Amino acid sequence: MLRPSGCEGRHTWGGTVYQPHITVIGEQLWSQLRDLAPRRSRPARSVLLRQGDPGTHVILLDSGSTLVTLTGQSGERTLLAVRGAGELLGELAVLDSQPRSASVIAAETCLVHIVPAADFLAFVDKYDLLAPLLRHAIARVREAESVRLELATASVPARLASALTRLAEVSSATARELSVRLTQTELSQMIGASRNAVGAALRPWREHGWLDTAHGGGLVVRDIAAIRRHVRAET
Repeated sequence: MLRPSGCEGRHTWGGTVYQPHITVIGEQLWSQLRDLAPRRSRPARSVLLRQGDPGTHVILLDSGSTLVTLTGQSGERTLLAVRGAGELLGELAVLDSQPRSASVIAAETCLVHIVPAADFLAFVDKYDLLAPLLRHAIARVREAESVRLELATASVPARLASALTRLAEVSSATARELSVRLTQTELSQMIGASRNAVGAALRPWREHGWLDTAHGGGLVVRDIAAIRRHVRAET
């Protein structure tokens, strides 16, 4: 099966259970918040939010999956998290009036609602959502710390398998296959490895038929569970 762990509305990464915003605030309020802005489509690999930009709006992710990345002073990118449907993106910059602390990139075609900051703040005030949103933000920080520790200590195959697993868990795809619309270079940047090291990690997985190169670029993951078992056996 494509989704190796977790359940509807809950994702288990690094031993912790993460709940999306739709679970935190409830489906009724989520629906009302979503109605504040029309639904729009954003293509794979497009930048939904850019690190350093002002918090002029929040994004409700209706479908699709996204990568949350941090760019360092030398231009290196680090994967902090993967987000799927039912998530708010960019709300912290709106809540604390500070520049965005990370970028968000569409990992596949995404359907979103772009809610202006003023409308979002009025909604948060009306339904007394500040406290639950801040608690949720703390959970995000802990998750990001766990991911960064993994990137600093795990092997390249383990890091790559973990990133693909996160994408599988939040992907909007219902088929058994997962299409990852990222190049090998982009994947290497996400996990802090060289392109050659990522290529070496992918090679045996291709040979076993667990993944393949997608038409037009990227990867098609056919058996994420087998990839994870292979990584565990090698470490």
